[in-house]
Amino acid sequence: MKPMKIVTDCAADIPAAEREELGIIEAPLYIQFPEGEVNSADLTPDEFYDRLEAMRPAIPSTAQPSSGTFADLYRKVADAAQVLSIHVSSGLSGTINSARMGAEQIKEKVVNVVDSMTLSGGERFQVLAAARAAQKGWSVEAILERLDKIRQNTEVIYTLETLEYLARGGRIGRAQALLGSVLKIKPIIHVDKADGKYSTVGKTRTIPQALEIITEHIQQIYADKPLWVSVMHGRFADGAEELKKSLAGRLNIAKLEILRISPVLGVHTGPGIVGAAVVPMELMEGFG
Repeated sequence: MKPMKIVTDCAADIPAAEREELGIIEAPLYIQFPEGEVNSADLTPDEFYDRLEAMRPAIPSTAQPSSGTFADLYRKVADAAQVLSIHVSSGLSGTINSARMGAEQIKEKVVNVVDSMTLSGGERFQVLAAARAAQKGWSVEAILERLDKIRQNTEVIYTLETLEYLARGGRIGRAQALLGSVLKIKPIIHVDKADGKYSTVGKTRTIPQALEIITEHIQQIYADKPLWVSVMHGRFADGAEELKKSLAGRLNIAKLEILRISPVLGVHTGPGIVGAAVVPMELMEGFG
């Protein structure tokens, strides 16, 4: 049987060291600035947010890889390996459609395309599990079964310092944006497991209150289960530290880390995003 190679996209927020260690291949996602298109992976978060803030009140757009880009990527890998390609939720991006069309262009090769139904740290959990299982020689069927369990039991939830970037990107209605601007609303948003789209959990007036709601929400879901928690932020280190402390004091945490989100996700949130991706630790173990 051929070995298996894992492909993903930069919306999975996987640090370069992890990609290199596990041999993960990352398809590009692009940010389109007025002066030209940039591969999101070529920008550090701080470089990106500097450019984003300098553009105000304008906002860049984002673009997914073409089906041809995916086909070329798969051709380079598929002669020597099976391919498992795991991507950002179809409810939030068209990336997986490009991946599927790219796979169809090389029907003689073995390419399995998987909709993570999430993004950021939630997508990363699935990619890391697949890569570790592949290294241990798991079958594609066994890996897909584990990914399904991870998908069903992962929570991705966040809040924002401002609704400005969502409004500028057309992601919420103008009236809602005005309401949020006047009342300083901090929405609490998670990825709905049913359709892989954003859903509002609640809203409050301050970031500390929002972080408390996030903590309570996660606690209600997982109770005392040992958890892997990734606190994610744009350029909001203080908020990330506060959320980390809050979660550490209330949850049974097996692994806790702070990571930066990809610039391609930060386009629509701005620097003031902070949240967490959470999964039961037992689903990220046992690959030996």
